[in-house]
Amino acid sequence: MDDFLFSEEQLEENNLETEEPEYWHILVVDDEEDIHQVTKLVLAGFTFENKGLRFYDAYSAAEAKEFLKKDIPFSVALVDVVMETNHAGLELIQYIRDEIENHDIRLILRTGQPGEAPEEAIIRDYDINDYKNKTELTAIKIKTLLYSALRAHRDIQIIDRHKHGLEQIINASANFLKCDSVHEFASTILSHVTNVMGINDTQIYCAAAVNLQSSPAKDFQLLAASGLGPTPQQNTIPDEVKNLFIDAHERKSSLKTSNDYIGYFPTKAGLETMLYVHKGSKLQATEHQLLEFYANNIALAYDNLKLREMVKESQKELSYILGEAVEKRSKETGSHVKRVALYSELLAQLSELNPFQCEIIKLASPLHDIGKISIPDSILNKPGKLTDDEWEIMKTHAEIGYEILKNSSNEILTCGALISYQHHEKWDGSGYPQGLMADDINIVGRITALADVFDALCSDRCYKKAWPLEEALTLIKDQRAKHFDPILVDLLLENLPLFLEIKDRYPD
Repeated sequence: MDDFLFSEEQLEENNLETEEPEYWHILVVDDEEDIHQVTKLVLAGFTFENKGLRFYDAYSAAEAKEFLKKDIPFSVALVDVVMETNHAGLELIQYIRDEIENHDIRLILRTGQPGEAPEEAIIRDYDINDYKNKTELTAIKIKTLLYSALRAHRDIQIIDRHKHGLEQIINASANFLKCDSVHEFASTILSHVTNVMGINDTQIYCAAAVNLQSSPAKDFQLLAASGLGPTPQQNTIPDEVKNLFIDAHERKSSLKTSNDYIGYFPTKAGLETMLYVHKGSKLQATEHQLLEFYANNIALAYDNLKLREMVKESQKELSYILGEAVEKRSKETGSHVKRVALYSELLAQLSELNPFQCEIIKLASPLHDIGKISIPDSILNKPGKLTDDEWEIMKTHAEIGYEILKNSSNEILTCGALISYQHHEKWDGSGYPQGLMADDINIVGRITALADVFDALCSDRCYKKAWPLEEALTLIKDQRAKHFDPILVDLLLENLPLFLEIKDRYPD
């Protein structure tokens, strides 16, 4: 593939450790030692789905409760009815289901005294999964009973994993919608995939192609990888992973192996993204299914992200175009609106506004003089000082700009209306058109006011030459707490090199 949006250093391959063998954890609760011995003897070598059994011996209901308080994922409990009391086993059942609310463990009651606990009443009144007389439990029946119980427990675990996974997918989808960039999008994928899977030791490689699906597979670069942070400094994918990506690209479909999932999700725009997930142990069918659901959501979210990026870029371009149109009419350069936009964004960042507000101010500030479209050329481009009547006409541009933009529901235009209306207000209340004072002037108006004047002082205009920097700074210092918000003035002066870098980057 030709062009990608990704990183810069070589990716080191990690060796996954083999996971410890898994077991089905079985709790045997009985006050007779012989029952424990016979149970383990009969079930010696028993396996289900390639996992053996691990037994835990409790000789009373009280001892069983201690086991249940530990972090042991019990699958089945074989419980005697009569132990320290005639109904100790029944009370243990109620404790498990009602007090600790464990509804996953499969409970099998065994009794040598059926008269103490009639079968029909017990099955009806207690949340158990089976009830057997010890005398009828032959070796084959014990095994059959355990197969049945373990299958039921497995199915409950599958349902729970699906439920948890789908909840995580829903949560991830909500976070995808908040992403503002492809890198942030990739980071969100990584932060959620282990939650969706319910696993820890996972390597994740994610590549998002920016070329057409029809292009040949030449080179994949890394967007993000597990354990490397939101924007990893890597651009080389291990060969075995790259080969799987190429295979998925050529097939135009997702791939599955015993330990790997390679998600292929094309976008409506004809692009493609890839998600590689490797698990140290075998990926279960349910995990493959969850990853497929997750991948589909990623594809939809990616399309939405690209659409939002396109809309945002269009809005930014339109803001600049409108701002430049006004500036060109007044014989000023288009660089003025770019500089004011970036000065305003920088002041917003230094004021610790949130990233969204900073972005909105950057996109809206080019509209600060939109109302000048109503001002006659004879006034707008007059090289000399304006008369009092001309000045009154010139001042109307602030309110006219507000009237043009105020009815929009678009956040950028709404902010632009406020900026247009208030960027000529002054901290001491001597500005126009409302005569607002101090914090009554919205922060966006205060920011743009300083950005606009700083740029105007340092630039040529039809009625003046650019001031030397020291003279411009002297005026701004003098107007601290008069024309300008004093805190914003301090931020500009303390970070002057950042503002000058913008000035130099966008000359007239």
